Amino acid sequence: MSRSRLVPGVEVVAVPGRGLAVRTDEGEFLTVRTGDADEDALLSRLSGTAAGEPHGELDRIVRAFEDAGYLADGPRRPRWPADRRDIRLLGDPVLTEPLAALLRALGAAPRTAVRSSTSPSPDDLSAGDPAAVVWCLDGPVSEGLWDAADRLPERGIAWLRCHREGWQAYVEPLAAAPGDVTSAHVRARRLAATPAHRELAAYWSGPRTSGAPVHLTAPAAGLLAALLADDLSRWITGAPDTGGLPTRRRLRRVDLRTLTVTEHPVLPVPDVAHMPKKAG
Repeated sequence: MSRSRLVPGVEVVAVPGRGLAVRTDEGEFLTVRTGDADEDALLSRLSGTAAGEPHGELDRIVRAFEDAGYLADGPRRPRWPADRRDIRLLGDPVLTEPLAALLRALGAAPRTAVRSSTSPSPDDLSAGDPAAVVWCLDGPVSEGLWDAADRLPERGIAWLRCHREGWQAYVEPLAAAPGDVTSAHVRARRLAATPAHRELAAYWSGPRTSGAPVHLTAPAAGLLAALLADDLSRWITGAPDTGGLPTRRRLRRVDLRTLTVTEHPVLPVPDVAHMPKKAG
């Protein structure tokens, strides 16, 4: 059997008087029944430091680890493709700066544009043919601001965004192809899901009166940037999703006071059929 190692987050621990146990990536402990296999040889095999001689019982246990998804024979996540490194960032520096740093560390080449209070055209957004456009706002989204960006997936450009509403921030699903969830879809779904839809629509359109302003802390901004960078990296490298919902169908709400993240499923909103014309 080829040399193997445990995937990140999975560990094996020797329990005094009880043999070996696996701590899964979910934090659960499972007992390992090693039979007559040598525990030290098993640990060497699982650490990736030794292939060892063929051994029926040892190979059976390693295959069980592999079947359970606990082994990785190579890097867990592929490298960022060289031809898709160009990522365009728009919005507020409190969010775009930590995001740019994370994307550079992952292998991308982000370029930051000056924030505009009006919606740029699809041609402006797609200038230079970036692999993706990410727009981050430290405040609510004004009416129509993201309308042009919603059309980017039709041009083969991925579209990812986040914004803040008071102490709550929203990381919207990544849209990468026609038919994916756009910002307009998210607004429509949120309005349909609340009895206070008139109040929410008025809040978005403004004006709003508030007391002391909410300031994004470095940890809060870092969390939002990390969520965006992870979503974009997984999509662009083809790495599998994590959690219960796919990236392109998941709206995340972040409580900026506690840094608690909750996930909500969201689907595209079908086009409304035109009303038939009256005869005569």
